[in-house]
Amino acid sequence: MIATENLPRQAGTTLTLEEIARLADVSRSTVSRVINDDPNVRPATRERIWQIIKAHDYYPNPAARALAERRSRVIGLVIPQALNAIFADPYFPSLIQSCAAACDERGYYLMLSLVLRQSDDTFRWLIRARHMDGLIVASALTEDVFVTRLLDERFPFVLIGRRSERPDIPTIDADNEHGAYLAAQHLVQLGYTRIATITGPLNMVAALDRRDGFLCGLQAMGIETPAAYIQEGDWSEWSARQGMERLLQATPRPEAVFVASDNMALGALKAIQAAGLRTPEDIAVVGFDDIPAAATTDPPLTTVHQPIEQLGHLAAATLIDLLEMAPASADGAHAQHIVLPTELIVRMSCGQALRPSATQRAAARNLSDEGGVKYRSLISAALTG
Repeated sequence: MIATENLPRQAGTTLTLEEIARLADVSRSTVSRVINDDPNVRPATRERIWQIIKAHDYYPNPAARALAERRSRVIGLVIPQALNAIFADPYFPSLIQSCAAACDERGYYLMLSLVLRQSDDTFRWLIRARHMDGLIVASALTEDVFVTRLLDERFPFVLIGRRSERPDIPTIDADNEHGAYLAAQHLVQLGYTRIATITGPLNMVAALDRRDGFLCGLQAMGIETPAAYIQEGDWSEWSARQGMERLLQATPRPEAVFVASDNMALGALKAIQAAGLRTPEDIAVVGFDDIPAAATTDPPLTTVHQPIEQLGHLAAATLIDLLEMAPASADGAHAQHIVLPTELIVRMSCGQALRPSATQRAAARNLSDEGGVKYRSLISAALTG
């Protein structure tokens, strides 16, 4: 029986390592090894120390432990956006929550950092001061000085929303190009030929991938896209509303528009409604992300689903794995490059219920018998209704 009650304690205090060592009749270093799960401690000694720890509700001083381990157990999530932009777009709260959940599972803390000005002071605070063990960098720019500095300083990080040619940079991304390609293909198969797009900011890799995938999809289906049909947004609802207003002035007016994020698609829908037009009867709309609000818009939004929660969780878990690797294993050859699949979610805003597919149109043109006449009449009614 261990006489743990022999040590006087004041209310609201906890034991030190030295006091635990005295009660267990061992050295301070032995107590430290037990707390840090060192296997080189005899089972009986380990059990005796843990009984004392539990009896006195001991927990390590986080600051002292971080100093001793040269680790803070803090991970930074860097987003190059203003605060109001982040919380106006449902994508970012979902991403932040999933990163935080993964950190919590592994005993780490998440710190949100908004890098609006890439200055030396920013780099020094985030990297050289070592306030954080590693960084998750979201929405990476095409020419990102910050990523270059992280590489130069050999600071652990993971990129979200960007694929890198370098094998030593861990990346987690959704298949933006393929998802946008699917959106283009779907609109053409519904019979639309005048199809526009509102892109994200074209200094960001994800926005470029979605634009290129969409245009590639149209080209593969034999559809040309005039320059006036391509409007650039900045992920905000307001920018898409302005872009949609410009598209409504184009001649001829687009029949359909692919918007590079659901948050921007909400702005496009409002611009269409404000102009006295209807979706999808006058203009079909397809978004990207599949945020919760997409299913409740009027009409419900056809969109490309990307697994936002999985992106954040995998990014944090990948970074923590990198931080906890043995030094001999933590080299660039082991960097992970994960691309998660995207999926087209068809709802009412694309007009699928109103328009026959291109295949159905071709069949209607080629039918000449009486049944074919009736079929063509049905197709005509669908197009004009």
